[in-house]
Amino acid sequence: MMSRICSVIGRAGWLVALVTFACAGGPASGQADRRIDVPRIESMPAFPKPYSMKDWAATARGFDKLAYDFNAKGEHLPLIQWDDSKINMNRRGFGIPSYVGPVRKGASHEGITTMGSVVGATFAGIDKAKGRHNWVLMCEQYYNKKNGRNLVLNHPNTRAGGSFWYDVFPHIMFYTLVDRYPGTGKMTPIMKTTADRWRQACWEMGGKNGKADFNHTGFDFRKMKPVDNKRWKEPDAAAGIAWLQYMAWVKFKDPKYLKAADWCMQFLHQRKGNPYYEVQLPFGAYTAARMNAELGRSYDLGKFVNWCFDQSSVVRPDMGVISANWAGHDCHGLVGGINRPPHRKAGGGYAFAMNTFAMAWPMVPMVRYDERYSRAIGKWMLNAANAARLFYSDAHPPERQSCPDWKGDPKHVIAYEGLRHHWRRGEAFFAGGDPMTHKWAFKTDYGLYGSALVGVFGGIVRTTNVKYILQLDCLATDSFAGKAYPTYLYFNPYKQAKTVKIQVGAKPRDLYDAVRNEFVKKNVSGLVAIDLTADSAALIVIAPAGGKLTRQGAKTLIDNVVVDFRGSAE
Repeated sequence: MMSRICSVIGRAGWLVALVTFACAGGPASGQADRRIDVPRIESMPAFPKPYSMKDWAATARGFDKLAYDFNAKGEHLPLIQWDDSKINMNRRGFGIPSYVGPVRKGASHEGITTMGSVVGATFAGIDKAKGRHNWVLMCEQYYNKKNGRNLVLNHPNTRAGGSFWYDVFPHIMFYTLVDRYPGTGKMTPIMKTTADRWRQACWEMGGKNGKADFNHTGFDFRKMKPVDNKRWKEPDAAAGIAWLQYMAWVKFKDPKYLKAADWCMQFLHQRKGNPYYEVQLPFGAYTAARMNAELGRSYDLGKFVNWCFDQSSVVRPDMGVISANWAGHDCHGLVGGINRPPHRKAGGGYAFAMNTFAMAWPMVPMVRYDERYSRAIGKWMLNAANAARLFYSDAHPPERQSCPDWKGDPKHVIAYEGLRHHWRRGEAFFAGGDPMTHKWAFKTDYGLYGSALVGVFGGIVRTTNVKYILQLDCLATDSFAGKAYPTYLYFNPYKQAKTVKIQVGAKPRDLYDAVRNEFVKKNVSGLVAIDLTADSAALIVIAPAGGKLTRQGAKTLIDNVVVDFRGSAE
């Protein structure tokens, strides 16, 4: 994973939905005017082939079980080990390596992998603070206190400044755990301290002059100056830091954090060239949608979303979202490297499990705050969730993968680092990774740092009784959100009506569609049918029956809970 710097609780799990996608024909009245299409997503098929939807919830549970099994037997097992260094806390920690094998006592471990496994499991509905060990509390080991950095970093004892995304992404993971496990240890004070540190970084990068500039490689917190290594820049740090600062504002209500979030978003809003480097930009799109919805800001969400998808980065032109068929397999929706001259001939690329899972984390809940993107994100997730099965060894014959002889994962819950198509000579279609290619100390290409985030899909994605129609949980990966009723996104790719069975529970419910800005059923329970036109989406909010409907500006509320952030918008 390190080499790529320079190169390229499922909520409401009881809900098994019932929505009828009926009424063949064009979009519902007014829906076409409100929906916003994304060109890159429009180039993806409505029906990806071959189609085989992996059970992502079961995969997430299986990964958690194997990754946390100290008694696992076999080559390169167990994967987990204790860390008794006690560098930053007076208790033992733990670590999971970035790749499978070898088992080396005392080996270093990355926060992106170890905290990622806690976050991923949490998204999938597993309580990582419950039981014999509080794995959440142990994540305090990544708060670099002893060395004076006072930041949550990728290792327990490291410096910041080498790369924005390696310094920001661990904070995103940590803040997410603060949200899901409030009151755990010193995590809330750590969040506040680190939010202060990043706010000060924004100030030093130009906020003090009213215009912050993130066009740098990283930030040196010892010198309190930005870092430029003269090789690459990571301006999408503005997106990740915006998310951190906005979450801090939601949590602590200190206006200085909101001001810093605005500095970040203004940088992106005013920027011309696509700043996409790695992982962070989708968190900026989410933050823009949420600030627009909650505060009435007018950040250019369309530009940000297209930047995430359209392969136009000016700082890393070989990275983006893939929309192509590789060797007879639709790989649309995967995220990673793209073959592009002068580095390689056009066509093919190198898709990564981590990047694909990580992008869904903010993009699916984003539609709660701007439902106009519901159809686009629903179509993308149909493609991405189908294609992501190709990261796993059971999707390939032995000759099409780098480590077919490792037998430590019989249930196929650990993903290869990536999937390659004409990336290297002789690899027409190949599951592998960097360790075997670059002859690192790791003995396999199974990437635990990517596999750890499978819980993103595990919490979000469910199949329905209709092939190609998924139920996507829009609350599963949202963070520091206000009170919300269960909210599910459904995309119907068919050119005709379809009926999807959903169980809404025994208590009476009113079903509100935020795409159509209206109730579709009232006072219903059990199996319910709602209508959706062909090639369209529904964003169904399941509210208590008979609740009082009110409006606050553009927002629609039921019993003082927002169900539609743009219900009264033009």
